[in-house]
Amino acid sequence: MARNIIIGELTDDTVEMAERKGVGHPDTMCDEITEQISIALCDYYLKEFGTIMHHNVDKALLIGGQSEPTYHGGKVIKPISLIIVGRATWQVKDKKISVEEIALETAKKWLKDNIKHLDNTKDIEVTAKIRPGSTDLVELFNRFGKGEIPLANDTSFGAGFYPLTTVENTIISIEKLLNDPITKNKFPFVGEDIKVMGVKEGSKKYFTIAIAMIDRYISDLNDYISKIESVKEFIAASLNLPKPSIQINTADDYKCESIYLTVTGTSAEHGDDGQVGRGNRINGLITPYYPMSMEATSGKNPVSHTGKIYNYFAMDLSRAVVQHQFADQARVFILSQIGKPIDQPQILHFQLKNRKVDKKEIESLAKEKLGGMSTYWKRILHNDHSWLNRKLM
Repeated sequence: MARNIIIGELTDDTVEMAERKGVGHPDTMCDEITEQISIALCDYYLKEFGTIMHHNVDKALLIGGQSEPTYHGGKVIKPISLIIVGRATWQVKDKKISVEEIALETAKKWLKDNIKHLDNTKDIEVTAKIRPGSTDLVELFNRFGKGEIPLANDTSFGAGFYPLTTVENTIISIEKLLNDPITKNKFPFVGEDIKVMGVKEGSKKYFTIAIAMIDRYISDLNDYISKIESVKEFIAASLNLPKPSIQINTADDYKCESIYLTVTGTSAEHGDDGQVGRGNRINGLITPYYPMSMEATSGKNPVSHTGKIYNYFAMDLSRAVVQHQFADQARVFILSQIGKPIDQPQILHFQLKNRKVDKKEIESLAKEKLGGMSTYWKRILHNDHSWLNRKLM
């Protein structure tokens, strides 16, 4: 039986929920690794050929392993498997490119840098199966190499909104706080696999947090309980949140001593699998109450794949509308057609709250932003989006 049924109007903003999956979540691992592979390929292509070549390495599947976590430290008994799939340019004239080698090296480096307690020489097996792209999509891409406006690689839409709500900002701040290196030094038992779900109901806000606790730092059940409590107090004090609004590892059953212990700090070792596109959108959140595309942006090329470009663009444009004080809130939706110039979307739709200027001013801003589409890939490649690099609250 449902415990809490709420019926409201479409414009009702008294209820809200959103989610963020931390860097060690299996879905985020797939997203981040494929995106870094795309960046590595871009860097290689630019260095060797002076231009980015066609590629889309936007498919990855993480198959969870098996582990035996125990107090004072357990072990991984069956490694995680990560399979990376995509398309890329393997050869330019007589020069062959070690695409899969670049992918494997990039993946292993990311794992080493980000999942501290995962031994990427034995706890995970990484496989790359990247093939050459289809002739028609490569031809669409080649226009970019000639200095022309790229043609859309797909018929895709992007969605963005600004500003974020208090709940959304708090969710991001909680995950960033717990995965901050300073926090890891203070609480070494906190793994990277952190999932934060926030909900607002009227004036009340609640945050449910799943933390993969690392077994080697925990001596027994009482020590585990004490450490969970210390993390809760730390979050509340650091972010000025009421302690009762924070709940951690709610699936724990202390009576049965069934608790969220891991060897490596990620549920990928035993409890969960992962896939590109199932995690956070490019603003770092999953927002069922606010517009978002289900398109997987990670690993797609930043030059012509509108499934990536248009989602970044929609976020940037919605933010620009608010920062120019054209409206208090903005939602942007943009749709491409495969084979058409990326600066000529089929439709660009705004939804604004408290619009303060004439429509012509907003149209002028949109045209100005679309005019920079030929070099927009540089912003994506260099993470030149202020909403991607937020500081803690």
